[in-house]
Amino acid sequence: MAYGTEQLLVELFAIFVTAKVIGEMFERFRLPGVLGEIAAGIAVGPYALGWIQPSDTIHSVAEIGAIFVLFSAGLETSPSDLVRVGRKAFYVATAGIVVPFILGFAYMKLRGDASTEAIFVAAAMVATSVAITARVLADLHVLSKYTAKIILGAAVFDDILGMVLLAVVAGITSNGKVEWLHLGILMGEAAAFALFMMFVAPRIVRRMKPGVEKLSTENASLIVALALCLFLSWLSAKIGMAAIIGAFFAGMMFADYAPQWNLPARVSGITEFLAPFFFFTIGARLDLHLFSSSVLLDAVVISLLAIISKVIGCGLPMLSKGWRSVFRVGIGMMPRGEVALIVALVGLQSRIVTQRAYAIVVFMTAVTTILAPPLLRILYRVPHEKDQQEPVVVRMHL
Repeated sequence: MAYGTEQLLVELFAIFVTAKVIGEMFERFRLPGVLGEIAAGIAVGPYALGWIQPSDTIHSVAEIGAIFVLFSAGLETSPSDLVRVGRKAFYVATAGIVVPFILGFAYMKLRGDASTEAIFVAAAMVATSVAITARVLADLHVLSKYTAKIILGAAVFDDILGMVLLAVVAGITSNGKVEWLHLGILMGEAAAFALFMMFVAPRIVRRMKPGVEKLSTENASLIVALALCLFLSWLSAKIGMAAIIGAFFAGMMFADYAPQWNLPARVSGITEFLAPFFFFTIGARLDLHLFSSSVLLDAVVISLLAIISKVIGCGLPMLSKGWRSVFRVGIGMMPRGEVALIVALVGLQSRIVTQRAYAIVVFMTAVTTILAPPLLRILYRVPHEKDQQEPVVVRMHL
């Protein structure tokens, strides 16, 4: 037993330090640190150097890391923002989900893949990681621009719609094939769960607030939030959805009071520790030997479709504002991130997504994440007369 504990501690140390060191190297080259953590898993994992072979316990820690990544995202997503953000942002988010899904599903089916695998790859193409975009916009000092507000506002809807879609996709794993009646029922359950968490759950927290603040326990608000995060993660998994969906909506429950209770800063400490294990294991599962010429070609095509679909889907609702606004919003919504990788991982663990499809999704995520920041810098370098401040109220979503 002692040896097992020592072995676990060594693994935790090696993975955490390796992921953070390589992540820091990526940051110094102005690339997202999360890509460095994934690259660490690829480099020293079982399919490359073979220095670290993540155990089942490490994979369990990684899954908890994914829960806290989405819980942190939920804490930054106030349900009230969805009401105030405006129709334009909703149109941008909706089109930015529909177009990539259709293009991704169609291409994978034309390649002869099974419907379930095509759905997983298409779902991975849907998710937007706006945290990277928000960081670039902040560095450029353009957060007050109309297009920047639309991007950040659409990200709120994108998170919600993406979580519902992930719930639907996760439901397919129960039997490994598409049953449309079951799929329709699951969509209804996911939508009902989302609506409850958006409109009813915050009211429950509001009524709990006086009692929580009277508790003598130190960090009482954090303890209550963490307890509900774990409970709703379990409940989501119990009713057939991914655990991260419950974690995301648990964060949303507390979003309106998160700044007052200083929850984002305190939860971020937990996330900073656990998230690297999740991203490391994503890389560790990727077998680079799978990138034959045919797989690499598919990965490039899927990446191009991922870029084009977001520019078209998210950009066209902005057509009345001019082509520069179309490209700014489309490119701003282009980076894929945590949710895309989680979708692929759910499929891989369920033996529905093959290693080949998993490799394609990881490649697509890396390409879209790397390309977006320099393109945004170019697009925002030249002032645009129609990119004016308009009455769209939205809180920055990271």
